[in-house]
Amino acid sequence: MKKAIVFFGILAAALIYQGCSDNFLDVTPQTEIGRENFFNSADDLDMYLNSLINWIGFSAIYIEQSDDATTTGAAEYRTIMTSDVSSRQITSGWNWNRLRDINYFLENFENADLPQGVLNHYEGVARFHRARFYMEKVQRFGDVPWYDQVLGTDDEELYKPRDPREYVVDRIFEDYQFAAEHVNPSAPIGAVDNMVVRTFMARHALYEGTFRKYHDYLSLPHQQFLEIARDQAKYVMDNGGYSIYSTGNPDQDYATLFASTDLQGNPEVILLNRSIEGERNSGWGNTGFGHYEQSHTKDIVQAYLMADGSYYSEQPNYEENSFVEEFANRDPRLTQSFTYPGWILENPSTTAQGTAGQPYIQQMSQFFTGYHTLKWFINNPSAAYRNSIDVPVLRYAEVLLTYAEARTELGEITQADLDMTINEIRSRVDVPPLSVNPPVDPVQEARYPNVNSPVLLEIRRERRVELFNERHRFTDLMRYRAGHLLEQLPKGLYFDGLGTHDLTGDGHPDVKLIPHTESIPPSEDREQNDLGRTLIYYRTGPYGSDAQVWLEFGDHGPIMARDHMGTFEDPKHYYRPVPHRDTQINPNLEQIFGWE
Repeated sequence: MKKAIVFFGILAAALIYQGCSDNFLDVTPQTEIGRENFFNSADDLDMYLNSLINWIGFSAIYIEQSDDATTTGAAEYRTIMTSDVSSRQITSGWNWNRLRDINYFLENFENADLPQGVLNHYEGVARFHRARFYMEKVQRFGDVPWYDQVLGTDDEELYKPRDPREYVVDRIFEDYQFAAEHVNPSAPIGAVDNMVVRTFMARHALYEGTFRKYHDYLSLPHQQFLEIARDQAKYVMDNGGYSIYSTGNPDQDYATLFASTDLQGNPEVILLNRSIEGERNSGWGNTGFGHYEQSHTKDIVQAYLMADGSYYSEQPNYEENSFVEEFANRDPRLTQSFTYPGWILENPSTTAQGTAGQPYIQQMSQFFTGYHTLKWFINNPSAAYRNSIDVPVLRYAEVLLTYAEARTELGEITQADLDMTINEIRSRVDVPPLSVNPPVDPVQEARYPNVNSPVLLEIRRERRVELFNERHRFTDLMRYRAGHLLEQLPKGLYFDGLGTHDLTGDGHPDVKLIPHTESIPPSEDREQNDLGRTLIYYRTGPYGSDAQVWLEFGDHGPIMARDHMGTFEDPKHYYRPVPHRDTQINPNLEQIFGWE
């Protein structure tokens, strides 16, 4: 039977409490559902819970902020690392309206005259949403006040201090455990079912277990969470019926997951954010490609393996490879994630220059690296097609990565484990399998000096590559205690000197670099290649000059998108402050880890 599709959005004002402030702790409720008039049927409960759904969409995908990307936009972490900021400037995230909505449901859902098993399902879904809500708060703030009931404006609990991280996380996983035991195994497309619960539970258990392990100044036990991550991931593996999507086309199958108008029934998709043009548009926009706010870095490009499974860093003088050279003979996921030499542009409605039907020539400018991201770019000129793109919110590949990492962190990893996880993922793109005792890549080793396991280093690489641009990298850096990687300079395409360069891989030059002290000649005076195409000129020079493209050494080297990223303070910058306004309302909310 074909599943129904849940469409998400805010319900009518009569359904959900909406305050006029971000903070429910200092607001008198103005509207909320009458307990007697709602919560009477399964339809009421479904409607309420569906309004709580907030799965990731294209707007969130376009703002990757980590060592994988640089941005001209307002990147919070860069502001913190480069400025003397306090709780007066860092003010986002302390929003509790959603929690109130969840707790209000939990206080009223049992009004519905339904069997206890059905009520347990609804309670489980609500507690799942509360667990996710609180985990995001813990990831941002560490210690936070725990509330499991709706509070009135005169309730003293409004002014309680932060509860310890350990206490809050224990409550989170009590919610997750209840949900795992009671949420139904099936649900309409896009709604919460048992495998969705367990996948998020495994994700957050892995986060908490590794965060505690590497942030040892917390002195908190971590093994139990790694065991939860392992066990929940294995449950999904054994009972979910999922598999890595593959049709035997290693050069296309991975990309299909991120550019499809119909992922219903895809064996890899655990949770789907469904789109149908004219009913619920995908929200796809052209700002994720080219030169709008962000571009990705040479560091992530170099993280991909060679096609034969060897490390890219083993190539002679790999840091001086041209754009054409660095895309040759690589893990096929690289050319399914980034525009590559010879890639044909079909959708010209972008923020970058290009002609439909022609090989794309990388566009370059100040503050950008020259790498353009293909993953999530819909290379189709049809607006209707682009409006209908499905977003895979949860993929089975993440479950396999979670299991492999948890087993490794627990000291339990075997070759059989790798074969059923990492090597299943690699088989889709025909990358050779990972062994339990791989050689050490010194570049990867330098990224994570607190890791002494070669196989864990490679699992982290696999996770970075497979989940690239899916909003995992920043939280991974936080739990790895690898904030120092945010200090490294974002670099781009390498040029060995001024003059002409081939960027399309056809052996004919496409661009010409000239000194920034010279002027670009009129179009009729510009050089042409052997195909009769006029070259694109760029004025180049050192960072900070009036050049169009900044090169590290002025007339050669990698593109420099920035000349400094600031300093990452450990442990302070692994957390955010409680906004100053809220500490004034509740003086019991003390700042931690050096924040003021």
